[in-house]
Amino acid sequence: MNTLQLLSAIEPLSQKGEMPADVTGVEADSRKVGRGSLFVAVRGSQVDGHEFIATAIENGATLIVCETLPAELCDGVTYVQVADSAAALGCLASRWYGDPSQSLTLVGVTGTNGKTTTATLLYEMFRLFGEKVGLLSTVCNYIDGVGEPATHTTPDPLTLNGLLRRMVDAGCTYAFMEVSSHSAHQRRIAGLKFAGGIFTNLTRDHMDYHKTVEAYLKAKKMFFDALPADAFALTNIDDKAGAVMLQNTRARKYTYSLRTLADFKARIVESRIDGTTVAFDGRDVETRFTGRFNVYNMLAVYAATCLLGRDKEQVLVNMSLLVPVAGRFQTLHSVRGYSAIIDYAHTPDALANVLTTIHDVLAGKGRIITVVGAGGNRDKGKRPMMAKEAVRWSDELILTSDNPRFEEPDDIINDMMAGLGSDDMAHTLAIADRRQAIRAATRMAQAGDVILIAGKGHEDYQEIKGVKHHFDDKEEVEKIFADEQNSATRK
Repeated sequence: MNTLQLLSAIEPLSQKGEMPADVTGVEADSRKVGRGSLFVAVRGSQVDGHEFIATAIENGATLIVCETLPAELCDGVTYVQVADSAAALGCLASRWYGDPSQSLTLVGVTGTNGKTTTATLLYEMFRLFGEKVGLLSTVCNYIDGVGEPATHTTPDPLTLNGLLRRMVDAGCTYAFMEVSSHSAHQRRIAGLKFAGGIFTNLTRDHMDYHKTVEAYLKAKKMFFDALPADAFALTNIDDKAGAVMLQNTRARKYTYSLRTLADFKARIVESRIDGTTVAFDGRDVETRFTGRFNVYNMLAVYAATCLLGRDKEQVLVNMSLLVPVAGRFQTLHSVRGYSAIIDYAHTPDALANVLTTIHDVLAGKGRIITVVGAGGNRDKGKRPMMAKEAVRWSDELILTSDNPRFEEPDDIINDMMAGLGSDDMAHTLAIADRRQAIRAATRMAQAGDVILIAGKGHEDYQEIKGVKHHFDDKEEVEKIFADEQNSATRK
């Protein structure tokens, strides 16, 4: 690519050396640099790319974009100094791939809970409208119905723009993506043109990275602050952070609510274990989703789809056709008369949302047995809070491992137990082996009971000591239910 065309995407502070005519590639990893590449030195949370400028040059880089110039400059290499190399990388990545976001109607979804469900349902909604659509999510990335594994909620800028480019080349006209707080703070989405932004909610999460809730909120808000004037900014006004997201945005402002005046309103008419009747702006729709938290997600989908210009009546028809996302309140039924729900809930608030939903639906006609753990090498402060919420709404609680990573599962469980009182211990078991914990819950269950298996949802692995081992909550339950079916048949 022509160098001047590429660099027109950024605003340099200074330049050293003669500009090369062309660039053969853009990289932020010195190991991937080839002859004639542009290398962007990004200061990350773990590694500072400035320390690898010399390696990048050795590997063939002829153009360096950085915040701080090296003490010694190499002959035949051009150095471009910028104020923020992370933001520069996003803009350069976008330009390198032909600014694909400008050829798409791109909508981002941010918030603590509900990002995956909201983004995925928007993807499915527009496929129902017959559009070719792309999706970037925690669960999986999709390009017009073709899926590929996702490694991060929001990929790095080069991967992200590469995926968007492939969406455009495949004929996609819309794309929906989760926007994590990390990606906003690390400027991974710099250079993208968004047609809209959606805020779901904000509760404690990622304190290992952001340190404070205020910093976490600020990272989320960065996304809305950067939206262009011709985009829409849609926020959950029932969340205390909802109005904050709109404070400085240039975008057109819209709100949705279950409780107060808003541009888009919904009301729960009837809630069941396998679905909810919801009134959207006064029109009743039978949906396959359960829980107030899911109604918020569906309302966000309804509102965003209307804001994107679709006929309201057809939107309501399509709402009834949408199905739950993998690992999000997935319900399975045992031949013995009890049910199991698989859910990704991994924060205290998300866990409380799911459990109160189950509690309300059961209305005292069955017990709730909860199996839950907490991730290792992450925010330790939420562990006792999660156990406290779990025991509050459960008749029986089994604490187990999640992704222990490099921590000992028993240590994590002990951290969770710190949130329990002496009376709670009579209803609590600690079983570090997740498979055994799930089996123990099914043995305890009776007809009418509901088992909640929380924390991992769609994940099909456990990360232990740096190694990912295959483990899928849904698969484990299905094996147990198959055995129960076989046993019942033999009788």
